[in-house]
Formats: sequence, C-alpha cells, structure tokens
Amino acid sequence: MKKILDLIAGELKPVFAECGYDEAYAKVNLSNRPDLCEYQCNGAMAAAKAYRKKPIDIASDVVEKAAGNPMFAEISAVMPGFINIRLNGEWLAGYLNGMRTQEKLGLEAPEQPETLIVDYGGANVAKPLHVGHLRAAIIGESVKRMGKFLGHHVIGDVHLGDWGLQMGLIIEELRDRKPELPYFDEGFTGEYPQEAPFTIGELEEIYPAASAKSKEDTDEGRAFKERAQTATFKLQSGYKPYYAIWQHIMKVSLADLKKNYDSLNVHFDLWKGESDAQPYIPGLIQELIDKGLAYESQGALVVDIAEETDAKELPPCIIRKSDGAALYATSDLATIVERERDFHPDHYIYVVDKRQELHFTQVFRVAKKAGIVGPERKMDFLGFGTMNGRDGKPYKTREGGVMRLERLISEVNEAAYQKIMENRTVSEEEARETAKIVGLSALKYGDLSNQAAKDYVFDIDRFTSFEGNTGPYILYTIVRIKSILNKDGGQPADGAILPSVTEAERALQLEITKYNEVLNASFDEIAPHKICQYVYDLSNACNRFYHDTRIITEENQAQKESWLSLVRLAKDVLETCIGLLGIDAPDRM
Repeated sequence: MKKILDLIAGELKPVFAECGYDEAYAKVNLSNRPDLCEYQCNGAMAAAKAYRKKPIDIASDVVEKAAGNPMFAEISAVMPGFINIRLNGEWLAGYLNGMRTQEKLGLEAPEQPETLIVDYGGANVAKPLHVGHLRAAIIGESVKRMGKFLGHHVIGDVHLGDWGLQMGLIIEELRDRKPELPYFDEGFTGEYPQEAPFTIGELEEIYPAASAKSKEDTDEGRAFKERAQTATFKLQSGYKPYYAIWQHIMKVSLADLKKNYDSLNVHFDLWKGESDAQPYIPGLIQELIDKGLAYESQGALVVDIAEETDAKELPPCIIRKSDGAALYATSDLATIVERERDFHPDHYIYVVDKRQELHFTQVFRVAKKAGIVGPERKMDFLGFGTMNGRDGKPYKTREGGVMRLERLISEVNEAAYQKIMENRTVSEEEARETAKIVGLSALKYGDLSNQAAKDYVFDIDRFTSFEGNTGPYILYTIVRIKSILNKDGGQPADGAILPSVTEAERALQLEITKYNEVLNASFDEIAPHKICQYVYDLSNACNRFYHDTRIITEENQAQKESWLSLVRLAKDVLETCIGLLGIDAPDRM
C-alpha cells in the first residue's frame, strides 16, 4: 500500500496540473494544527513566486477543482494560501481495512532493495560486556531490524576487537600464572589441548590484571608490556602456540558474548572481528602507495583526506605507524575491502560512539579516494551519545566502578518485578518471567526513545514506570488490548472497520494510518526514536479510545466488530513497531 500522504498528493497532482501549476507543488504534510484540519498542502505558498500570483488565489483554484473528490470530507483554502484537508470517513475506513488484509500491514516495499552492512556491537573479546556496550547493541539491532523488515538485504556484523595488544597481555599473564602449559614450552611438538586453560571467569580476571601490570611505571611493568607487545607481534605473525591460545580465548569469549547479547534480544548475522581483516592489510597498504595516496610523514604512512569544502582542518589518516604497526583505521579499511569482496553492499551504517566521528570521516574518505568503494556509495556514521547516571556522568555502579551489563539487566528486571507485584494479578513465577520482558522494554525503550546522538540520563524508576513515555506503558497498552479481545472470546476480529462515530475513534484511526510513513522515515533517517514517538502517540490514542468507548457491551454487532477490528489493528501495529526495536510484548502483566 502507498503511504497515505502520497495517496492524498496523488489526488492533488492532476488538479494542480489542470489549474496550470506544476504538480510538484502538490506535496502534502500532516497538519501542525489538528484543531483546524488533518492534512495540509502548502504548495500554493511556494508556487506564488514562480507564477506571480497570490498564494490564496492559487490555493482557491486548486480547492475549487478538487471539491467533490470522494477522498475528502472537507478541502478549503485559507489565508495566506494553505490548503486544509479532512479525509472522508468512508475512505479512511477503507484504507484501514486494506492495512488489515495486507502483508506487513500494507508497508510499502522499497522500489530497489539494497544490500546493507550494519556494523554495531564492537565488543572486545576477553572482556565482559558493560553499560558502555549497551547503546551500540540496541541501536544497531533496531536499525538492522528496520532495514530487513522494509525489504532490504541487511547484514549485521558485531566486528569484534580480537587482534590487538590485549591478546599479548593475556598470553604473557597466562605465562606468569601457568608457565607449565605446553604453549610456553618451545620443545613441545604434540597437539595442543582442545580444552581452554581458563574459564570465562578466569579470563575476565586475567585481562585487567595484565593491563594494570603493563601500566606500572616500574622496570617490571615496562618489561611486561614489552613482552606483551612481542607476544602480540608473534601471534599476528602466525606463531602456532599463541594462535592456539587465541583460539581458546575466542571460543570462551564468544560463548559468553552470545549469551549476553541474547539476553538483550540482539543477534548478529556475522561474528567477524579485526583478525578477519588482517590478510587484506598488506595489499591495502601497497595499493595506497601505488596510487600515490599514501606518503611518509614523520616516519608514519599517511593519506590526506582534507577537502576544499571542509569547515575545519582535518588531519591525515595514519595508515601505518613509524614502528610499522597498523592502526584501527587500517583494520577498518581492510574490513571494507573484505566486505566489498564478499557482499558488494550498497550502503554501510556504522553504529559507534559519537566521539569516533573523526576516525570514520577519515576511513570513509580514504575508502572513496582509493576506489575501495565507489564515490556514490552511501556510508553513514550513526554516532551515539553517553548513557549517564543522575549525576550527569557516565553510568556506574554505586561503588563507582563500571557496571557490567548482566548486573544492569538484573537490576532493571528486579525493578520491573517489584512494579508488577504492586498490583499482582499473576503468580510470582509468572511475574518473574514477565519482569524479564518488561525490564528489557524499559531498558531498550528508555535508550531508543532518545535521539541517538544525544546523551541521556538512565533513570531506573522512570524507565520502569507503567505511566508516561516508557516501554512498560507501551506494553501495558498492548496487554490491555489483548485483554479486550480475550473478553470477546479470543476469536479473530474479522468485522470491517466502519467510519468513526467519535472524535477519539477518529483520532485512533488517523494515528494508525501513519504507520507506513513512520517506518519508512525512521529507516531513511536512521532514527529509531521516531518509532518510539509513534508507538507512544498510538498508545495514547488507544487508551483515550478505550476510556471513551464501551466496546464489549456494545449492542450493535456490526459496530462492536468494527471496534474490535480497529483495536486489533492497533495492537498489530504496536507489536510490529516494538518488534523493530527488539522488544516483545507479554500476554499478561
């Protein structure tokens, strides 16, 4: 189905043309004065200069010829030249009935589906997920889900940090703790053990201990860091014993990471990492040299990225340090080389901390300058802000440390459980299970309802509230509709939706019709917060309708079935939208 704004514009275009005006002026918007009209065309204002006529005269010409169109209940020209529109109730009901019968509720598919890579997650192996990993995971997951639902081929890649100095640190700390392991016996010639020499708990303790040791300003600290750097180099050069340790690290870490991401309802199509890009780095560097793009500067190899149109000076992108080591930029460029080979994507979206903007500006420009991707290739950086505590600083534990993601989820679930138990209508066991769903909605909606680039304050009490613009409020609305439908025997609501008879019903019908427009705009603008705003507005419209209408006791059977079909459609729209946010709804709360 076409978006409702496009359908209205489609009716006005031939009218503009018939009146002698370019049909491009027939663009329609939602009215910003719903007390006056539902939709508005401002084309006459723009056309006035081109045609040297008063806007009101142009608007009046169009309205005169559009009068009588069965789509419109009212169409009028008002000073200084607006065209105000109110839809015919029969036509509106017909559009809603079309949504009920269409796949994906009538969502308009893209004319040319694209292949997209969404790079999000970015966790480091051997380290537990903490609150700093939350935003990349849930924003990226939502972007991926939106793209797939709209009909694009979307590939979500976690892009792990799995090849840097932390590996050398772990190897050398393991050597100090367990020198008897065969990996450190240069005379060992057998097969290395299948079982890892550490658990995930031990591994998560080994890395910070090694990191702290390497930062000590002592002879021992400096020596340890040098050993770690040597171990990292040997690993990256393919030294078999260290590669075997690396495989253990990866296996143990990935199992834990997948468990934690699963608890967030976040799932990746690819579990690639920096290590996968390494084979492409030598060829990449040589190509940049051969094309005359890379040159030496103070011993390092760099590529200029500055353009004449830049508002501020941008530094060159460092491809190789003076000691010969590759950097994150090199790895990210090599990853693009790999993705071009494997997927030929039309569009890249990177969901990363906004403080990395310069880095990705450099990477994107080098990729295009070197011809790794075409000049028309879409490469978007979706930079997100910080999740802060009430003190305005990055969210931490009460003790002041970095909070593990597992602990954060547990605290939110407990808060949701307490809220559910305040008005308990379910068993304690069911309340615990429901709390997991409600808690996740509180966590994810509390984040996604903010514009990604903005910092926000994580307030567990507000986010788990069943009132206001929160995840639990949205779920409560859905559960309330399910309850209404179950009271009528739980049978599918198959009656045709009729024209509205009350203002609350009309408002609900109009809100539902925004679905197609909102989903497309949210993805085009890479803005999950627009879906959040929509489901909040739709939930409010649902609850106003519920309060104003006695659905179950309505004696007119056709009217009752119409209302049941309307709220079922509202529920389907709400569940579809929250699904794109990575949120599920329970059956009861």
